[in-house]
Amino acid sequence: MLSIETKKLTKKYNDKAVVKDMNLKIEEGESFALLGTNGAGKTTTIKMLSTLILPTDGEIKISGLDIIKDRQKIKEILNVSPQETAIAPNLTVKENLDFMAGVYQIPNREEKIKELIKMFKLEEVLKQKAKTLSGGWQRKVSIAISLINEPKILFLDEPTLGLDVIARKELWSVIKKLKGKITIILTTHYMEEAESLSDRIGIMAKGELIDIGTSEELIKKTNAKNFEDAFVKIATGGEI
Repeated sequence: MLSIETKKLTKKYNDKAVVKDMNLKIEEGESFALLGTNGAGKTTTIKMLSTLILPTDGEIKISGLDIIKDRQKIKEILNVSPQETAIAPNLTVKENLDFMAGVYQIPNREEKIKELIKMFKLEEVLKQKAKTLSGGWQRKVSIAISLINEPKILFLDEPTLGLDVIARKELWSVIKKLKGKITIILTTHYMEEAESLSDRIGIMAKGELIDIGTSEELIKKTNAKNFEDAFVKIATGGEI
């Protein structure tokens, strides 16, 4: 079954199309990375797919539901972990989890919280206020919170931006545990992150989805030495 399907998806601002006629299919349980240079249209695409903004034209189906007719139902089956860490700084880690479980009215809240604490290895920081945590811990807690409602689809926007190498690798390990269990849509500027965490990669430029495939397929297609070189060739049309 498809988790996400778009047909001729378009978003315009003042008659300028920032996303143009995008046709995209993402399978249930797939980990999909959406890449592109700044201004390529990634953020606008993610906002449309996650119901934050509506398209100007075209169709979006999320688990078979229409983005306009079934918007509320769709909101119940997805969640977003934004680039900006989404936690309450003056609450402890445990209080953050408790609070969000209450917001989502999770019926088995204690069981779910214990599951997330174990998955993200949060035991040692449970009683710390969120604002005292390192960037890596804050990102872990933020992603844990985004899983509190057991979403079928999770959007991860630049999940490891600004983290050191060790914190990044630790977070990769957590994300890899989610692969196959839920559909993940990832945006990142780190090429090795896209390679490591995604099943397929889509590359955008100037509002268009210009290529899609596994990292190996894209490397082979461009005769590149590695995926970073392949990305540059595709995103620039071979001009660099």
